[in-house]
Amino acid sequence: MTGTQAPAPGRVLVVAGSDSGGGAGFQADCKVITALGGYAACALTALTAQNTLGVHDILPVPPAFVAAQMRAVLDDIGADAVKSGMLADAPVIEAVAAELTRFFASRRVPYVLDPVMVAKGGAPLLAPDAVARLRELLLPLADVITPNLPEALALTGVDIASEQDARRAGEILLAAGAGAALIKGGHGPGAELVDVLVCADGTVARFAASRIDTPHTHGTGCSLASAIAVLLAQGLDLPEAVGQALAHVRRGIEQAPGFGAGHGPIEYNPR
Repeated sequence: MTGTQAPAPGRVLVVAGSDSGGGAGFQADCKVITALGGYAACALTALTAQNTLGVHDILPVPPAFVAAQMRAVLDDIGADAVKSGMLADAPVIEAVAAELTRFFASRRVPYVLDPVMVAKGGAPLLAPDAVARLRELLLPLADVITPNLPEALALTGVDIASEQDARRAGEILLAAGAGAALIKGGHGPGAELVDVLVCADGTVARFAASRIDTPHTHGTGCSLASAIAVLLAQGLDLPEAVGQALAHVRRGIEQAPGFGAGHGPIEYNPR
């Protein structure tokens, strides 16, 4: 490629934590983005000592260094989309919001906000006082936010027991500034799970699938958000990107390798 050629779309800056077990966090993000033909760069927010049984320890990254990583990537490599996951605490959220605002002033690209709050094994990954800062600073920047049911409850106060509740929670997130909200139904009861995409233009899309009976779902939230981000970076519209991302993650669950004694990872490059 010569210096006059524009880079191919598909560059995704991931702002997230590291998972030493390779099942979630940036490791999962990187694998999914690569599998879908994109290029993953990162700004790590925390290191975790983690495996399929849970999170054993967390080492936070100073907010200034999170910002420095973002700036180094964005000012040189650039990005066609940004995805954030584990942000740990309010100072990190503030640093991320400032860097995104700076970058978006010159080039607006899709931003997928995965509001990671609790790990699969139950360990908290976002300080309680940070939820308000996430809602205040990052929601207005997000093209789509992808909360599961507990995260949606924390962000909106809506205890979701129906698709109508999911739509109402999505509308609250849109009123707070998000461009769209994908309310993920995986934590709900029943043999069918339904994800509801609520968009600012008034459209609502319903994605239904049968539940897969398996413990090997570690990294599904990270993987889904990253798949959406890279597909948006490649030019798909949001409903199509969400549909293809959900299908990719579902195949990954079906083909999970079965690693570990707890919640094992999915297959990140399913066939």
